[in-house]
Amino acid sequence: MTYLNDRITIDSEQCGGRPCIRGMRIRVTDVLDLYSAGLNANQILTEMPDLEEEDLRACLQYASKRIDHPVLAA
Repeated sequence: MTYLNDRITIDSEQCGGRPCIRGMRIRVTDVLDLYSAGLNANQILTEMPDLEEEDLRACLQYASKRIDHPVLAA
């Protein structure tokens, strides 16, 4: 099990190895999908009461780190 900011966990035995929040079966993509559907942080926390505000920030930080990679021109 690997941790990012002690909030994002990756376990090959859970959710197909997709990144989840604090070992729960709430995937990072679930939170990002709610943001993309137009929900704000307070609405997401209402929809998913097991989450904490820091979990939402960790999801955004995780996504940012995953897409921030160097582009090499050939």
